[in-house]
Amino acid sequence: MEIVKSINTQKIVKKISVIIIGSIILTLSAKIKIPFYPVPMTMQTFVVLFLGISFGYKIAFATVSLYLLEGIIGLPVFSNSPEKGVGLIYFTGPTMGYLIGFLFAALLSGYFDFKKNILLIFLKLVLSVSVIYVFGILWLGTLIGWDKPIFDLGAKPFLLAELFKILILTLITKKIILFRRSFR
Repeated sequence: MEIVKSINTQKIVKKISVIIIGSIILTLSAKIKIPFYPVPMTMQTFVVLFLGISFGYKIAFATVSLYLLEGIIGLPVFSNSPEKGVGLIYFTGPTMGYLIGFLFAALLSGYFDFKKNILLIFLKLVLSVSVIYVFGILWLGTLIGWDKPIFDLGAKPFLLAELFKILILTLITKKIILFRRSFR
C-alpha cells in the first residue's frame, strides 16, 4: 500500500512539475518575438498546440490556465507586458480573446487522436489553432468595434506564420506521440 501511495505521489509531482515548466515555456514563447510584417508574432500558438499533443488535454489545459492566472495576478508573462501593462488591465485588452482561445486550443489539440495519416493531423491542428482566432476576432470586434477591418487586423497577418508552425508540428507529431506514451 505504501508503494502505491509513493507511485501516486510521484505521478502528481511529475504532473505539477510539467504544468509549471509548461507555463514557463509558454511565457518564454510570448517574449520571443519574431519579426513578421506588419506585426510581430510569437511562438505561443505553437507551444499551446505542442502542450496539447505532448501531454493531453488535462495537463495542457492546466498549463494554459496557470499561465493565464499568472498574467491576471500581475506577473509579466504576456507578450507585451510589462511594457504595455500587467494584470487584469492588460488581460482584458485586445488580446484577451486570443488568450482565452489558448485554453480551447489546448483542449482540442490534447483531445484529438493524432495516430492517423498526416493530412488528418494537419487538419486537426488547423482546427485547433482556428479556435484561438475565432475567440480573438470575436473579442477584438467587441472591443474596438465591428465597423473596423477585424479580420485584417486580428488574423490575416498571422495566417502564413500559423500554417508554417502547424506544418512543423504536423511533421513532428508522431515523435511527440511516442514521447507522450513514455510520459504516462
